[in-house]
Amino acid sequence: MRAFSPACRAMAESVLQTRGLRKNFGGLSVLEGIDFDLDPGERHAVIGPNGSGKSTFVNLVTGLLTPSAGAIVLFGHDITASTPQQRIRAGLARSFQINTLFPAFNPLQSMVAALCQRDGISGLSMRPLAHYGTQIDEALVLLDRYGLRDDGLVTTRQLPYGKQRLLEIALSVALRPRVLVLDEPAAGLSTAQGHDLFARLAELPKDTAIVFVEHDMGLVFRHADRISVFAGGRILARGKPDEVRANQAVRAAYLGT
Repeated sequence: MRAFSPACRAMAESVLQTRGLRKNFGGLSVLEGIDFDLDPGERHAVIGPNGSGKSTFVNLVTGLLTPSAGAIVLFGHDITASTPQQRIRAGLARSFQINTLFPAFNPLQSMVAALCQRDGISGLSMRPLAHYGTQIDEALVLLDRYGLRDDGLVTTRQLPYGKQRLLEIALSVALRPRVLVLDEPAAGLSTAQGHDLFARLAELPKDTAIVFVEHDMGLVFRHADRISVFAGGRILARGKPDEVRANQAVRAAYLGT
């Protein structure tokens, strides 16, 4: 990462910024000049119809895709060329893809692995799990917080999809990020589970900011501090929930009223 220019440092007190962010796939333009700001401790929802560029935006911010143009700035440092691992070490995390990474682990093993990664401990597979008592204690607390302690010894691939989603969130929280990026965290959860999840996220330290893509408008308008509405690869509108709800362009293009 390299330090960003003083002029850009002074733009805002945002913890995460994108400036002129663009992404093309061949001749197809998916994102066109996205300027985005995330404030310290903010819960910022990203909404929009399918194909509007939301997931591409998340993948650019977290380093899974490389932008065609523009800059990504984290805590005043340009991370546009940083790897996902470098971004994690800098304090930016997103939910794990459990089905890909830990299908044969149980939630307790997965959680201990994530905590060991956070704590800089390598060689987990070479030692019995019992050697990591500190991480086991913390893992059990986190699994309990997200309603997974009773499933701690069930192989991840055998968990219902909704519980796999909860485990993804718990694993990302275990890294103690200062910026947490969540792509549809409530997918596969009931309405009650979704609200319970966001209540747990609200308990994170005040200096942890969250960007979340979500289709459940009940969750968005109840839990977001600000909302950015994507449409056609651009940001159509941005503001507090009441402002977005009242925006006629948003109502016509997305909310259907």
